[in-house]
Amino acid sequence: MATFLEFEKPIAELQARIDELRDAAAGGEVDIDTEVAKLQAKSDKFLRDAYSRLTPWQKTLVARHPERPHFKHYVSRLITDFMPLGGDRAFADDAAIQGGLGRFRGQRVMVIGHEKGDDTASRLKHNFGMGKPEGYRKAIRLVELADKFGIPVITLVDTSGAFPGMEAEERGQAEAIARSTEACLNAGVPLVASILGEGGSGGAVALAAGNRVLMMEHAVYSVISPEGCASILWRTADKAPEAAEAMKVTAQHLKELGVIDTIVPEPLGGAHRDRDAAIDALGDAIESALKELAGQSPDSLRQSRRAKFLAMGRA
Repeated sequence: MATFLEFEKPIAELQARIDELRDAAAGGEVDIDTEVAKLQAKSDKFLRDAYSRLTPWQKTLVARHPERPHFKHYVSRLITDFMPLGGDRAFADDAAIQGGLGRFRGQRVMVIGHEKGDDTASRLKHNFGMGKPEGYRKAIRLVELADKFGIPVITLVDTSGAFPGMEAEERGQAEAIARSTEACLNAGVPLVASILGEGGSGGAVALAAGNRVLMMEHAVYSVISPEGCASILWRTADKAPEAAEAMKVTAQHLKELGVIDTIVPEPLGGAHRDRDAAIDALGDAIESALKELAGQSPDSLRQSRRAKFLAMGRA
């Protein structure tokens, strides 16, 4: 059963009515096609209208939709001969951050990203995409491996933030995030980062310091969640919609501010309504970015990447 967000309530009601008509007519001779077509047209209009004027908070809800495609879905459709590589060679393997070698449209690549999981068991296994220090140290290892062999890196970012637990702090969470960001900035190979859903705080930046930063149309990217910001400023998470507006978390705002390079369009109603189309659109954007970066020297890639991030906020 499809999951509808609060602002999609009129659409949910129309879809429920359509389902009722189809169930009532199942196996019978009643012609419901005309009525269903009318209801579907009305539903489609509501969907177009709703998604043409989403607020930043509504986009945040869409970015968190449980049915949005995750790391494993992108890898399954875009990467062939994928060989996962695990462990940080120091403590453990973190299931929240995945990575490995494969081929993207015929080109060898290293793919690294957050995996949130899509049901209760997998979400617990992957810690809801919140990486621990060993996850970021694994990312460092894979970026450095790719750099050593001249393999482009693709990162797929989708996390509410790095894991904030005591054990993560005890194992050096801040240092691991900083080192991961440094490894991305120092890589002498093309690095294309994509914000799939949530891009939360340093846990996202640690994998997003790329030559090109792509962002799905309804994704969000910020230093703190709207709820976290509201709790600090207004002492209540109820002000999250206002915080989201003020924080400029959407792809459209961030493109204007120069934080990201490309907005990748999503199917009508969000990536969760047509996963394959959304994944293919991102694949085309990644391919275009890699072609732009092909042939550049390691020093040129490093210098342009660092200049890109140093220039943010200076305009």
